[in-house]
Amino acid sequence: MSRPDARTLIETILDRGSWKSWDAPPADPAQPGSSYADELAAARAKSGYDEAVITGEGLLGGRRVAIAACEFSFMAGSIGLAAAERLTAAIERATRERLPLLAAPASGGTRMQEGALAFVQMVKVAAAIQAHRAEGLPYLVYLRHPTTGGVFASWGSLGHVTLAEPGALIGFLGPRVFESLHGYPFPEGVQVAENLHRKGLLDAVVPAEEAREIAIKALGVLADDRSGVVAGEPPEEDLRPVEPWEAITRSRRDDRPGVRALLKLAATDVTPLSGSGEGENEPGLLLALARFGTVPAVVLGQDRRVQRANSPLGPAGLRVARRGMRLAAELGLPLITVIDTAGADLSKAAEEGGLAAKIARCLAELVMLDAPTVCLLLGEGAGGAALALLPADRVLCAQHAWLSPLPPEGASAILYRSVDFAPEIAQAQRIRATDLRQDGIVDRVVPELPDAAYEPRQFCERVGRALEYETARLLEASPADRFAARQARFRNLGVGGALG
Repeated sequence: MSRPDARTLIETILDRGSWKSWDAPPADPAQPGSSYADELAAARAKSGYDEAVITGEGLLGGRRVAIAACEFSFMAGSIGLAAAERLTAAIERATRERLPLLAAPASGGTRMQEGALAFVQMVKVAAAIQAHRAEGLPYLVYLRHPTTGGVFASWGSLGHVTLAEPGALIGFLGPRVFESLHGYPFPEGVQVAENLHRKGLLDAVVPAEEAREIAIKALGVLADDRSGVVAGEPPEEDLRPVEPWEAITRSRRDDRPGVRALLKLAATDVTPLSGSGEGENEPGLLLALARFGTVPAVVLGQDRRVQRANSPLGPAGLRVARRGMRLAAELGLPLITVIDTAGADLSKAAEEGGLAAKIARCLAELVMLDAPTVCLLLGEGAGGAALALLPADRVLCAQHAWLSPLPPEGASAILYRSVDFAPEIAQAQRIRATDLRQDGIVDRVVPELPDAAYEPRQFCERVGRALEYETARLLEASPADRFAARQARFRNLGVGGALG
């Protein structure tokens, strides 16, 4: 397979003719006349590069960005003192100039000829990346073939969004080194980009041309200045009373639009992200970057159809959710959570995986999150799986959505040892949208005219406008006032109320 070198890759990703190098001639770490000096001279002559990394800036969809790319033909892209210093200086410059940073590693790791001192350069590079991220600046990574060793274990694994080249070898220990050390080959198909994507370590596996388009869309959300965000007029509510059990029945329809339909019909600049970034993936919990009208956001959404079919929400899904929370907090983006779940995974694996603890940590993190938060109850809202995504500055609810400690059938079984009383339980527990609003759990009910399943596009667009309005209003408030209001909201829930 033909793969682009560093310069060709940069030309493919950046707007045509916009590349400007930041590089000065590197300091030569080798003793004159040494075999290492000869190796460096030969690498420069053969590759046409002066080091294993080139850095600079350009435009990406008209947006100024910094970029750093490895060149594997220069000593297997290995990172020594000169390459690490060039890379670190570029990261620091991107931070000073408040530029998003794109990295494109292709490396066998640190440079063996320079020993321990080259090895610990990865600490310096990682620290520079973290300082960049701490300033609320986006960091995107495109892993190329091959990326291994200290490069993968430092700046190659710290992206807000991480893409990879199709078929790329990506792993901690290179397979040739593994076989030399152990005497047998590393298992096939493990250290391959597509496998890592399935395991939730990569967000997408795409060629360079598609990586460009994904980066443009992602930065349209991650690097948005939000100066154009306006709340506009509040959405109208035109509600027709529906009995609780009828609402529950409607929320369970197979043709009811879910979170994926919402993103498709009501959002733009949608960039799906995959997994927790720590080797876990759960398709029933969607994580994406998206824009609703003028408002950019991180979206966490429960996919009811996938959960029902084969993937009830478990510990891995909640770790994916926490990745989304951290992303929103770090970049100062609004977080939108979408609840639509029949309940969490009830299994031995979920219990031993710490499901309850993961729900607790999601609750704690959302309540304290340093970002504007909006929750949407889109359909079913059963149990701890729903509660984990509920705490927010504003809570919206579709007219036929509901929230309950258990599905009404479960509550009926507890109280009467039979599921036959589920409709009466639903009425008594005040779980429908209008009851939730009266009790202060929900702020706004989004109408269904007469049912989301009959008008999927119009319903999703209506929800999108409501999300834009509520999120824009939150962005107008000061962070301190917003946080204080959130704390007061949940502290005062149920205070002075009476149960019938």
